[in-house]
Order: sequence, then structure tokens, then C-alpha cells
Amino acid sequence: MASSKSESNRLLLIQALANEAVEISNLSTARDTQTMRGLLSEKSAVWDVKDAGTTMRFLTAYLATKGEDQTITGTDRMKQRPIAPLVEALRTMGAKIQYLEADGFPPLKISRIEKQLTNTLAIPGNISSQYISALLMIAPCLPSGLQIELTSEIFSRPYIDMTLKLMEQFHVGHTWAGNTVSIEPQSYTAGSCKVESDWSGASYWYSFMALNQEKGHLFLPNLKAYSTQGDQQIMTLMKPLGVITQFVNGGVRITQKKIESFEQEIDFRDCPDLAQTVMVVAAVKGIRLTMTGLESLRIKETDRIKAMRSELAKLGALLSDYGNAWTLEPSSALPQEIEISTYEDHRMAMAFAPLCHLMDVTIEDPLVVNKSYPEFWEEMRKVGRWG
Repeated sequence: MASSKSESNRLLLIQALANEAVEISNLSTARDTQTMRGLLSEKSAVWDVKDAGTTMRFLTAYLATKGEDQTITGTDRMKQRPIAPLVEALRTMGAKIQYLEADGFPPLKISRIEKQLTNTLAIPGNISSQYISALLMIAPCLPSGLQIELTSEIFSRPYIDMTLKLMEQFHVGHTWAGNTVSIEPQSYTAGSCKVESDWSGASYWYSFMALNQEKGHLFLPNLKAYSTQGDQQIMTLMKPLGVITQFVNGGVRITQKKIESFEQEIDFRDCPDLAQTVMVVAAVKGIRLTMTGLESLRIKETDRIKAMRSELAKLGALLSDYGNAWTLEPSSALPQEIEISTYEDHRMAMAFAPLCHLMDVTIEDPLVVNKSYPEFWEEMRKVGRWG
């Protein structure tokens, strides 16, 4: 099992901000994580995050507190992904940040905060949680600390909770009263942390089991019942889709069960990265979905709503958009083979790969999985379903 990219990237930023030794074990091998690790270890004038959205957001906040007038940039797609809410928050606190191309988007030229102008920010809670997490992690290093008022409904709250819990492991405290999170000036202390296995990565094995035509089980090691990772919701989401979970021997054992209802309503507000995986399973198992909480999918590695509509159509399934709600009408007849376009998005490849139980599958760009789960294809081969 892959290690959690979400935990790894947060721990790397905490390590860089700490004045004492922070030791991290079981660090993710994901390209995003390795890119972030490499950039934090160098002092070059230009930091290229490639296609790593989390890395772009976390390092933008880092450079606003610890940087030395660096430029931060990325791929063409990264230059289309918005970053204005984070930039405006950092500017409000005193950072000097220039947009080098289009306003509101990378690349950026960043000069760190020399004098903190305010320690209070008001930010919508329904924007990317990565903006909020980035601000929270630099907060204890600011001369006046930081209070963040979340002015709207909170999306992806488990990722904010994960950030705060990891900060607590290195003795940085906070208060969360009503809609306001407050962090006083303080220091990260020395310590160590072992990164958990990745519940996001585990989701593809739940899909693999759901679509399996043979009886059996899979064991996924080093997954915790009381995890900081929001994507552990895959256990709950996949139960009505035909997979049950047991915690045994330091991991989970997953097996098939009978589907009891072919109509499901799912709110992906706290776990949008699971949506592609769940949609593919539902499409081929005849389950009609009504979905909410997918808004953030439009600003990921690709427009995932548009990409999923196109690729699900190849299965004969219809994804419809009604503003703040979506429906999926499942396929009535499956093709014998399918070729999946990945749109430079790792999750497109892995969400559709388990279809190999039902048909011949060709993935357009298999190496795209290196972004988050480089071992994915090798682990598929180990269970005899790929290659």
C-alpha cells in the first residue's frame, strides 16, 4: 500500500517550518511529495512544482514566511488552477506577491512578510481546504499568530482536521470556536511521525473488489480505523456498492457483499477525490447515483466533471449536471473493451483500471499514476489483473 500523500506533504511543511528536528518515516513515494521534498531542500531562484497542486499551495505560504524572493511555477495546467484566495490572504498579512502571467494564477514572485499587518483573516470555507491548511501551518511562525474566520459552509473539513492534528503532534495548539480557528505564536517541537497508508489509494482496491467476478478478499496493510484521512469514508461509501470492511492485523480485510439498493445519494463534500472511483463502480453495477459536493472537481488536475462525463459515456453511462447536484445513470450494456483517456490526471487512470475484471482496458497514459501512487501497476500485477 502507498503511504498517504496528504499526510506526507503536511509533515514536510511542518518539518521545514520547525526550528527543531522533525523526523518523518514511511514518506510517500508520490511524485508530488518527492517534488516538494526536493524544493524544500534547495535554494534556487525558481521553484517548479510541476503538476502538484498541494505543493503549489503549501509552498506559496511557506515562501511568504521563509522565502528569499523566489518565483514559483508549474505546468501549463497548473497555470490554469486558481490561487487568488491564498495570495490575497498572504498579501493582507504583508507578503509581496506578483502574478507573473494571468492575475489569480501561477506563476508567482513572492517576497516574504517582513512586518505582519494583521492576524485576522476571513475566508470562505467552501474553497479548497489546501488554502486553509497552508495558512494554518504557517500561523504559529507568524509574529502575531493567526485567526481565520470561515465565512461559509466548510468543504473538505477532514483535511483541515488532519492538518490541525498533525500540528498537535509537534505541540502546536489551536482553538476552534464557532467558525473561527485561532493559533497563537509558538514553535513546532522536535518529534517523529510515521505516515499512514493512503486511504485514497485504498479506494481503488475497494473498487477492484467491488468489480471482482470471483470470490475472495484483499488485505490492505497499515490502514487505521481512527485515521486523520477524510478518504477513509470509502468504507462507508462502498458498503452499499457491495464491499464490506473488517479491521484485522493492523490493516483492513475487504470482501464482497450483496447490493441491497440500486439507488444511492452521496454527498462528496468531505471526500471529493473519491468521486471518480465510486462513479465507475456505480456505472457498471447498475446503481443510479444522485450526488452533491463535486464543485471542487472542476479545478483539479483536469476538469474532472467534464472528463468523467466523456469517459463514462464510453461505458454507456450518463453523468448529468444540475448546478449544485449531479446524477449518474448507469450503463445498460457494457462494451467488451475500452480505451480510457487520462487528461493528465492520475485519478482517471486508477478509477477506471479495475474495469479489467469486466473487459479489456487500455489506459492512455499509465505513467500518470506516478503523481500519487507509483507502485499502482506493479501491485495490480501482483494480484494478477494487469500487464
